[in-house]
Amino acid sequence: MVEIYDKIRELRLQSGMTLKELSEKTDLSVSFLSQVERGSSSLAITSLKKIADAFNVDITYFFDKPTNNNFMVKEDDQKPFKIEGSEATYRRLNGEFSGRSLEPIMVTLAPKQKQDTVYKHPGEEFYYVLKGAVLFNVDGQEYFVRQGDSIHFPSEKDHYWENPLNEETLILCVLTPAIF
Repeated sequence: MVEIYDKIRELRLQSGMTLKELSEKTDLSVSFLSQVERGSSSLAITSLKKIADAFNVDITYFFDKPTNNNFMVKEDDQKPFKIEGSEATYRRLNGEFSGRSLEPIMVTLAPKQKQDTVYKHPGEEFYYVLKGAVLFNVDGQEYFVRQGDSIHFPSEKDHYWENPLNEETLILCVLTPAIF
């Protein structure tokens, strides 16, 4: 499997672009891009989108393409990952087939974890709290979502969340459009 950082370096070299030129096109620092290309820094989806735009490729270019329909995902294949700037742990739950529009993810929130960024983007978000509780702020209104409760909202609304508890919280998240 080719890693995302290998694909970024390969695209840059094929384009004859220097790190400085890529930095200017993406507003990401040369040192950060260098760390990304070496695989020594994690990469936020927003940063990856800037890089994809700089190379005129779809963001999905950086992810393995399904070679056949794989509808079932076994627990052993649900590898945890982190996103830059977040203490949350994510596990992809989706099957792989063309035309997929949902992004189901299991999210584990650390105790007292809070998002520092307010998000707003196209699509919808659905969360079901499996364990613990989450305080969601959607369009300026707070929702305290406990175990067994759910929340569903348009992603175009300003939103962020936090785990107000001193224990881990586990949530099922389903997003549109698919981002991975």
